[in-house]
Amino acid sequence: MIIDCHTHINCPGCTVGPEEHFAESGQVDGCFVLASPDEPNRQSNKFVSEYILRHTDKMFGFAVVDPTIDDISKRYWSAMKSEMGFKGAVLYCTGQGFHPAHSLALQFYEIAEELKMPLFFHNAGPFDADAVLEYARPSLLDEIARNFKDLKIVIGSMGQPFINETLCMLDKHENVYGDLTINPQKIWGVYNTVLAAHEAGVLEKLFFGSGLPFCKPQNCIETLLGFNKLLADTNLPTVPREKIREIVERDSLSILGIAR
Repeated sequence: MIIDCHTHINCPGCTVGPEEHFAESGQVDGCFVLASPDEPNRQSNKFVSEYILRHTDKMFGFAVVDPTIDDISKRYWSAMKSEMGFKGAVLYCTGQGFHPAHSLALQFYEIAEELKMPLFFHNAGPFDADAVLEYARPSLLDEIARNFKDLKIVIGSMGQPFINETLCMLDKHENVYGDLTINPQKIWGVYNTVLAAHEAGVLEKLFFGSGLPFCKPQNCIETLLGFNKLLADTNLPTVPREKIREIVERDSLSILGIAR
């Protein structure tokens, strides 16, 4: 089973619609579809909901939420799950300018934990000038992981540019995982991230992601499985291929408690 844990159909710079997204996802068994704050959150969530409800066996939606301004009631989020088909929530703390441990955010996490809805923290670049980079630090999620031990947390794009903090969080908390979104144009960065995770002993906490529509899943899989070949005539350390394949084939749905 191959699950792509990082895809979009509406986001700044997106050039594909739902039909193209579905066609490009043919090489994987399922996709997390992350709603984006490029439109008002309710509008973005409605757009994603309409898509995932047409493909409930393959598309798993994460609703965008800014807990400081959006409805965070249990009633509302129960409906988001049961009626709109969302499996989790995605937070853009950096882009929307709220601290991940804001008092209202903590109230939302309590609801998400109760409803068994995992959280995806999407705080990676590119950043605009108004983005609050400090809120992207994975270490800010430590308080959340400690206090909500049954809440599944995914750190998007390995928490770039704070990858070392992400590795620490993956090692420290059983309920925290890392989204290894691959960019085939930045293979040296992919290599260093995977090697660092291997040396930290947290490869089993990584989920495969493509960032679709910006990269195609098949290209990302080939990049991840093939980068060791580039090191054949060097003395650089490698990561066992079977360990890399485990990342690609990891059943993130079961790990996060998402029913198909």
